[in-house]
Amino acid sequence: MPHSRILNVALVGYGYVGKIFHAPLIAATPGLSLATVVSSDPAKVAADHPDVRVVAELESALADPAIDLVVIATPNALHAPQAIAALEAGKAVVVDKPLALTAAEARTMTEAAARAGALLTAFHNRRWDSDFLTLKRLIAEGTLGQIAQYESHFDRFRPVVRDRWRERSGPGAGVWMDLGPHLLDQALILFGEPLAIAADIGIQRPGAGADDYFHVTLRYPTLRVILRASLLTAASDLRLAVHGTAGSFLKHGLDPQEAQLKAGMIPGAPGYGRDSRHGVLTTVENDVQAHTDVSPEPSDYRAFYASVRDAIITGAPSPVPIEQALRVMELMELARTASDLRREVAI
Repeated sequence: MPHSRILNVALVGYGYVGKIFHAPLIAATPGLSLATVVSSDPAKVAADHPDVRVVAELESALADPAIDLVVIATPNALHAPQAIAALEAGKAVVVDKPLALTAAEARTMTEAAARAGALLTAFHNRRWDSDFLTLKRLIAEGTLGQIAQYESHFDRFRPVVRDRWRERSGPGAGVWMDLGPHLLDQALILFGEPLAIAADIGIQRPGAGADDYFHVTLRYPTLRVILRASLLTAASDLRLAVHGTAGSFLKHGLDPQEAQLKAGMIPGAPGYGRDSRHGVLTTVENDVQAHTDVSPEPSDYRAFYASVRDAIITGAPSPVPIEQALRVMELMELARTASDLRREVAI
């Protein structure tokens, strides 16, 4: 919808996440203007966004009265202090996931947002993935019946450990903090609060400093939710395996947006968010399997930023209510406890 007011955005951090996801999505969302980037590498920013002001320190961006929204795309350990500083400066804040290092930090951020009366939300962009939207549609239509088992994978093949903060030992590193928030958030949106959680979070690659594998089970009264990620899976394209009383849905391949953004495609360009790999619905009648092609829903992460814009300007609902992002952090922590104890933990 057209807006007369343009919100000026300061993006903090221009590593992979800032450059590939946030900057292009902000720049392509009507009503938002990428005004400032906080980065120690001005040339890198200028190569992509020549008209954007680059500052070295967060304080410079927060001191600018023209900035309405601060987007934090820095390493995980910086999320809480930077978000709280931005909220105290009267800015609305988007934080890349995970919201913080701990649930206690996340609660402190939530309290700071309440005191400031400012929007705080987390970039749970995978709510706008094609495969997730397609499965939501199938569940709403009753196509699968009552869901008995939901298996959600985010596997990769990276046998050689890379020298980057996510793979070194340190606060906020590891694949559970990286991919766990996405898979957990999607499961909670689909199925609500589980009864208990069991987890195996570990290191499998030689020389890895942080966890590179997890297998997490959420127990519901009858449903079992399995969340898995591994960096040692060459056949890494199974995304969803969902089984219900009326049929199964299998989806291979990831939502195309990350690859498209990485390749420099402008969000909203023809073909953007169109998944070429269809899912398959399997039903059984008289012991005979039938396989049906399932056309994927189109996807567009700009929907997240459009909702952030509307929440700031018109008071519309936040795209990711902060209580939901906080709950993800609490369950992330419970899963870690369950893994350490090697037993299921009641919720």
